[in-house]
Amino acid sequence: MARSEQDILKRVRASRLDTVDQYYDPEYARSICMNVLDFLDKYYFRARMVGFDSLPHTETDGTPLIYAGNHSGMAFPWDALVFASTIFRRQGYSEKHPVRALVAPALSRMRVLHPFFLDNFWHRIGGVDATLHNFDALVDRPNQAVIVYPEGIEGIGKGFDHRYQLQRFSNSMIRMALKYRTDIVPVLTINGEYINPYGYRVDLINQIAQQIGIPFVPVGPLTTLVGLFPWSFYFGLPARLTYVKGRRIRIDELTDQSYEKISQKEMRRLREVVQKHFQDELNEAVSNYGNDPYELDELKELWWENRDKLAYILPTGWPLLFQEHERLFIAAKDKKSVKMDHGNLAYAYALFRNPGVLAYHMPGLGWPALLSLRDVK
Repeated sequence: MARSEQDILKRVRASRLDTVDQYYDPEYARSICMNVLDFLDKYYFRARMVGFDSLPHTETDGTPLIYAGNHSGMAFPWDALVFASTIFRRQGYSEKHPVRALVAPALSRMRVLHPFFLDNFWHRIGGVDATLHNFDALVDRPNQAVIVYPEGIEGIGKGFDHRYQLQRFSNSMIRMALKYRTDIVPVLTINGEYINPYGYRVDLINQIAQQIGIPFVPVGPLTTLVGLFPWSFYFGLPARLTYVKGRRIRIDELTDQSYEKISQKEMRRLREVVQKHFQDELNEAVSNYGNDPYELDELKELWWENRDKLAYILPTGWPLLFQEHERLFIAAKDKKSVKMDHGNLAYAYALFRNPGVLAYHMPGLGWPALLSLRDVK
């Protein structure tokens, strides 16, 4: 390749990466993980990592890696958020081997789908809109790990009656793995379906929701709370989230066709092979780790031992947890110094500093109050 062509290619790649990194704030990602997401994981979701004694993406020779997960049937992606933050924590919040998640564009487009209306939350923590262009830009970067959910919107909208039943995978993940000769590591998410159990799919309601940009509204016991208290829109039950590492999938070993010449027929065959591999391992993981989704005895003991933090641990305290961290982070001159006090007394003090969070607890009037103050798009 001529030098001028190499220079052009470098500039094109740099431009693409500037696009996906435009709003990413590594210090914010680190701070929100350390002060908020790690706290919720430790005292609420209690993520269990099976087979992740070492992190696969830190062992590569500079090639990218794709983590592919199954989604749970709920609108807010706690399953993905907890996994990404846990991986970040386990590598010491280091950017040496970056991990970025592809997110549904609706998450970044609608402010109501950002946790408690936080501005540009998903992009600031490293989320990248799930487009083929962005996927290609990320996988083109050395040492990059990408988290994808190949079921897409259908995965979160399948309903509790189809729990752990994989919906049709997209072709983009297969194409990128083949193009860059990178491995796919299945991440089998167990118990995530019980964050919002008995939430079912109603096509008419989903069609209406999608007109305003919300991908899925599960209809079930927890749905009735949403109309009353805005905090419950982000609410999930304390399922013990378990992430099981599946066997690596090497796409280039499954076909003799190149990325440039692969046929649609061969692409469909590859997708079916990968999805069957994933579904078989998911079924086994559910059998091994899905029999007690809440582990309530452990949870009760954990909460009793940490009752001095219950105001923030319980979902009613999450609006203030996120908003108080936002206030502290914006005010801090040294962003690395932000450290929240999660005690009940600190919660009371923080409430005086963030009176707007009371709207999340106003029955009936909370949504009008929030939407009148916020641009939801």
